[in-house]
Amino acid sequence: MGEVCVSAVRTRRDRRDFFQLPWRLYADDPNWVPPMRDHLKQLLGWKPHPFHQIAEVEHFVARRGSRTVGRVTAIVNHRHNQVYHERRGFFGFFECENDPEAAHRLFDAAATWLAQRGMEHLRGPVNPSMNYECALLIEGFDRPPVFMMTYNPPYYAELIESYGFRKTHDLLAYIGHIEQLPEVQQRLNPLVEQAKERAGVHLRPMNPHRLLDEARLFLETYNRACQNMWGFVPLTEGEVRVLAANLKHLLVPELALAAVTEEGQTVGVVLGLPDYNPVIKQINGRLFPFGFLKILRARKHIHRIRVVSINVIPEYQRWGVGLVLLSGLAPKALEAGVKEAEFSWVSETNDLARLGLEKGGARLYKRYRIYDLDLRNRPSAD
Repeated sequence: MGEVCVSAVRTRRDRRDFFQLPWRLYADDPNWVPPMRDHLKQLLGWKPHPFHQIAEVEHFVARRGSRTVGRVTAIVNHRHNQVYHERRGFFGFFECENDPEAAHRLFDAAATWLAQRGMEHLRGPVNPSMNYECALLIEGFDRPPVFMMTYNPPYYAELIESYGFRKTHDLLAYIGHIEQLPEVQQRLNPLVEQAKERAGVHLRPMNPHRLLDEARLFLETYNRACQNMWGFVPLTEGEVRVLAANLKHLLVPELALAAVTEEGQTVGVVLGLPDYNPVIKQINGRLFPFGFLKILRARKHIHRIRVVSINVIPEYQRWGVGLVLLSGLAPKALEAGVKEAEFSWVSETNDLARLGLEKGGARLYKRYRIYDLDLRNRPSAD
């Protein structure tokens, strides 16, 4: 088979091999959905993206002879380390054949590069941070991922854990079906009305004529709402600007609601996005020249959504505002023809969100894992 050789990505061939590897690894996997190619190049730093103003990255490829068998990216997220006062590096964009030697050599390369920059701990996978796609799928391989969620073969967990990584946190995905809605609404309506009165809020839909401003408002509320969430690092102004610009083309105004006080303060938001993944699979991740038009045409005919965000600012989080938001979204989703909704991701320690979803009839159906590794005193990190 030949010896495993790991090298940093330097040449055009290196970039091509790094980028194209998933298409070969998942060629026979019906559940895999290709990434949106231009977006992936931005997150890798091969096209401009504001994340790379706060981070350093190095990409590595593993080869046996002329065959590319794996890849990984080492990441120093300076913003994370400033927020948490840590010296923590990250790994992401990991893909590998079922080849423990290749995987371990890739992690050796990432660990060494990070240790040379003073990092003492390693966490991942994040692509390239927890504000984007992140975590390893460890349960729920029977269905394809929804929009902006990760997917991987089951053997990746063994490759990562056999190197010494250990679980640090799980992220959860819940699924809900439209058939459950009438019974759930009947049961929860009294609680919702009490929460509305107690919090003094009403719901308003997203304004379709101000989509960019509305997207920014939703992201700014997300930054405020998630400040106590495990591992959270606020989006920078540049990231908010780019994400808002991208989101405005993908939003369906009927599936986005804000909870507003009588004084006009937005205290919570809920955002449902159509599951664009079936269309992305059809266009093989190519948005241009015509793929993006196919996505826009398809969005009103998609019957599955991902509820990306149910975010409530800290001072209102125990007042039932999340339940109010969900109750407002449900009839809008029904009117839009939605049959199924995924709620993801949810931190395993977010008891409020988990209890609310379970009360609403949603069930846990996928689990994702973040791993940690101590880099101190490791020979490979000297």
